[in-house]
Amino acid sequence: MPFYQIVAADGRAPRDGKFLEVIGHYNPTAKPHAVTIEKDRVAYWLNVGAQPTETAHSLIRATGLLHEMNLKRRGFSESDIATEMEAWQQREAERRQKRLTAKSRRRQAKKAAEAAGSEEG
Repeated sequence: MPFYQIVAADGRAPRDGKFLEVIGHYNPTAKPHAVTIEKDRVAYWLNVGAQPTETAHSLIRATGLLHEMNLKRRGFSESDIATEMEAWQQREAERRQKRLTAKSRRRQAKKAAEAAGSEEG
């Protein structure tokens, strides 16, 4: 069963070697995928120059932290940030639902094509 820690590590350390701090967890087997991060610690490491891997970046982005940090950098007030984050979460939920619907349609089309192919053969 895969279960991953999201860590801050020194770039000179070996891949599976010593790390500085555990900043989150990722469970890809949960439906939907479960990502838990300590937002304040991730923000700290990003602000001091940490460079996330592509995978870590996508997981952090999926939680909305990057959007929230961008809003803070642009000088939004806390109430404006809260409002914008609610809107962002709504947009993300709609986008996720749209992707699932498209995936379902592709599966149905593939099954229909396979059924038609087996009837001809």
